[in-house]
Amino acid sequence: MYLVVFDCDGTLADSQDNIMIGFTAAFRSVGMPVPSRDDVLETVGLTLSVAFEKLLGRKDQELTGKLVEGYQQCIWDMRSKGREYDPLYEGAMEALRELDGREDVLLGIATGKHSRGMKHLIKQHELEGVFTTMQTADVAPSKPNPGMIFQAMAETGVDLEHTIMIGDTSFDMQMARNAGVKSVGVTWGYHSAEDIRSAGATYVIDRFDELIPMLSRHFKWNKEIA
Repeated sequence: MYLVVFDCDGTLADSQDNIMIGFTAAFRSVGMPVPSRDDVLETVGLTLSVAFEKLLGRKDQELTGKLVEGYQQCIWDMRSKGREYDPLYEGAMEALRELDGREDVLLGIATGKHSRGMKHLIKQHELEGVFTTMQTADVAPSKPNPGMIFQAMAETGVDLEHTIMIGDTSFDMQMARNAGVKSVGVTWGYHSAEDIRSAGATYVIDRFDELIPMLSRHFKWNKEIA
C-alpha cells in the first residue's frame, strides 16, 4: 500500500484571496498595519498562531491569540454568507480521482488549516471519502515538525518507503525531510521553485498532469490504474 499526502493551500486549492482577506481583517482588528501580500503568503502552510508569530517577528501569546481570533471570525462570517470558496488548481480533481481509483493507494492531507476549514473545502468540492487520513492544525504540530506525516502513517499503517508528501512550500519539504520521506514540490503555489528545491524536495513539478507519471516512476508502478 502507498500513502500520498497532500498539502492543501497552494497545492490543491488556490486560497490566496481568502487568506489575504483573513489576515487583513486580523491585523485591522488589533489596529496594526497589514503585512505585504508576499510576506503573508510566505507563511502559508504554517499553523495560524505560528504564522502570526513569524509576521510579528516575536512571540506574544496574547496578541497572537487576538490575531487568530480576528482571522477565524472573518472566515467564519464569510463562510456563513456563502462567500468563502477556494477553487482547486487545474488538474487537481483529475489527479485526486485517478489516485483514489487505485486499490493500492491511500490519500492523506497535511495542512495548516483547522479541521473545520478542511472539512468545509472537502464538502464544497464533493471530495468526501477521498482522504483516508487528515492531519490539521488542531490535531497535529505545525510544519515543519514531522508529526503530521508520522500521524498519517500511523493511521494508515504505511511505512516511510511507501509514503510521499506533495506540497508547495519549503515547510512541506522540510517536514517530509524531517520525517524521512520523499517529497514532491509543486511550483504553482506560494513558494518559489528555488525555495522548495533548497528545502530538500525530491522532485519538482510544474503542472498537475506531471504528478501521476512521476509517482509511477518513483514507486515503480506497472500500471496507471490498479
